Amino acid sequence: MAKSVFYSFHYGQDVHRVQLVRNINALEGQPVLNAQKWEEVRRQGKTAIENWIHEQMAYKKAVIVLIGQNTASRPWVIYEIEKAWADKKPLLGIRIHGLSSFGDVDIAGPDPFAKAASVGSVPIFDPTSLDWYGRIDSQATYRRLSENLEAWSSQGVVKRSW
Repeated sequence: MAKSVFYSFHYGQDVHRVQLVRNINALEGQPVLNAQKWEEVRRQGKTAIENWIHEQMAYKKAVIVLIGQNTASRPWVIYEIEKAWADKKPLLGIRIHGLSSFGDVDIAGPDPFAKAASVGSVPIFDPTSLDWYGRIDSQATYRRLSENLEAWSSQGVVKRSW
């Protein structure tokens, strides 16, 4: 298994897609909390969520934002992006809207890095593959992601100190 990464994503909508990414086993990511565990952390309030993020991100080599249709609208994703940038962790995005979640794919969402304060240009990789009819082919998308995830993970950018 390759380097250890922190995955940032919209839990409610994309947790099943994130499990597919984790199952590729190209990278070691933080444990994805099940709904009950996430609710326990969330109920404890803002400080508990921040502490969980800090603990999970602390020893990771990079932060990968898994971008679904609504990822850019999630406040904790933006918080994680800003924290990774401030901590000078390599940061990149990978679009996952083309992976199947219970048989459904989504449309591409906006760039979440554009919503984060003072974050520079961050690469976003898109494994989405289309079939002959122009529809998303989720199996081909998964194969392309599997083939490229490890290589893409080493292409993150960090905040520069001037």
